[in-house]
Parts: sequence; structure tokens; C-alpha cells
Amino acid sequence: MPDQPSKNVVISGGTTGMGRAVALEQSARGNHVTVIGSNEARGRALLDEAADPNMRFLRADLSSIAENERVVALIAEQYRAIDALALFANRVSPKRKETPDGLESTFALYYLSRYLLGERLRPLLDAAPEPVIINVAGVGNTAGRIHWDDPQLTRGYRQVRAQLQAGRANDLLGAAFAGEGKSKVRYVLYHPGFTKSGADGHPSPVVRNAIKLLARFFARPVADSVRPINGWIERPPAAPLTAVDRGKTVDPSIETLDPADAARLATYTAELLQKASRRV
Repeated sequence: MPDQPSKNVVISGGTTGMGRAVALEQSARGNHVTVIGSNEARGRALLDEAADPNMRFLRADLSSIAENERVVALIAEQYRAIDALALFANRVSPKRKETPDGLESTFALYYLSRYLLGERLRPLLDAAPEPVIINVAGVGNTAGRIHWDDPQLTRGYRQVRAQLQAGRANDLLGAAFAGEGKSKVRYVLYHPGFTKSGADGHPSPVVRNAIKLLARFFARPVADSVRPINGWIERPPAAPLTAVDRGKTVDPSIETLDPADAARLATYTAELLQKASRRV
């Protein structure tokens, strides 16, 4: 906005769909934007369309712990403060795959990368006047759960099961982050609903075509789904935790945001990272 100082905005999964739309809008508003994505060609296409010297693309596979750490170091070299961190990165995997860290890939990308970016960039976020993290997942959805006996889904893996678990983990991530009370960062959990976005990323051509067909009749336009996100970046909410499911505010006391489960997941995640560090 011409009458306001520019903001520094970091977007994971920002080369397609809603993430891409937010990146272009933030660039158009005169903000400095860093986009993280795994596809070099899409990243270059985004930069070409934006034609903005203040937009930067970082290629990284965020399912890797080391790649998250590398990206954080590069961002810290560029910015002294971050005003907004928008988290979109996700990828559907029909078959169970493990990352080099020995983690189930959906869990690693959809949940753990968001944990790492939020935690590692927290000092830069706290250095901004009104920082906000916006985690785009499935808050308000009651399906799925954390499989505490087998979080890495070594038994009975299914892609929907993996997506629902990681989505629930993101709910608990927001609850844990806001509940710590150690940061001035405002945390937003946002479920946009079915949006005309992301079908091209599905590995199955049959599923891609089915999603595109359904999207023609039932999905929200990307512009509608990202409008609240751009609003939160411009004016972060006052509450430490805000949860919005398809335009409706979610009560933070609901069972899917249970503080005890959030603490349990935080403990599990810390232990997981310790084990991963010993593999290096």
C-alpha cells in the first residue's frame, strides 16, 4: 500500500495455487516477498510474471530438515525482520515414501516444515511490529487424528489418512505456538474450503481430471479464498490464535485444538528432531 511501509513476507509453497496468488498480490502491494518452492521452472515463471526486483524465489525440498535449515539461513541473510509467514506447502503421495531423514513424506512436508519454519524464523518475526503466521490447512475438520501409536504411518498407509493426520497436526501446531505465550506473533489457522487450486500437483491424471471437473461446479475461485489471507497480512488479528473454517470463526476450545494434544505433539516433534540430528 503506497501510504504504508513495505512488509517482508515469506511464503512456503508459493509457486502454485493460493500461495502463488498471495505472492503476486503481496508483490503488487509493494511488499518484499520471498517464495519457497520445489519446482525451479514454476519459480522462474512466477518471477517473470511479477517482474518485481523485490520478489525472491528459493528452491527447496521442504520435506528435508536440512533444506528447511538452509532456507532459514538464507532468509536471515536477507531480512532483519519478517512481518508475515504464510504456509501452503503440501503434496499428495499415493504411496508411502520416506524422506532422507527417515520420516513419512506427507508428515515431513505438510506438518514438520511448517513447524520448523515457524520456530526457526520466530526471532525475525518477533522483530517485526505486528507479525503473523498464517497456516493454511483444514482447521474445523473433525475427520482424521494423530496416530500416536504410529505417527509415521508405517502400517496401513493411505494418502487420505496421511493428509488428515498432517492437517490435524497443523491444528495442534497453531494451538501450541499461540499457547506458549513466548511470542508476539499472531497465529492464524485457515481452512479455505474446496478451491480451484492445486489439481495440477496431484500425481494421478485420473484424480487430477476428477478434481478439475468437480472444481468447475463446486470450488471457490482462488481470489475469494486468498482474500482473507491478504487481509491478515495487512492487519494481523488481535488474538494470539485465530481459527477460520470457510469463513466462519472456529472456537479455539474445540477438541481438535486440545492443549494437551498440542503439548504431546510438540514433545514428539522435539524428540523426532533430536533423533534426526543424530542421523546426520
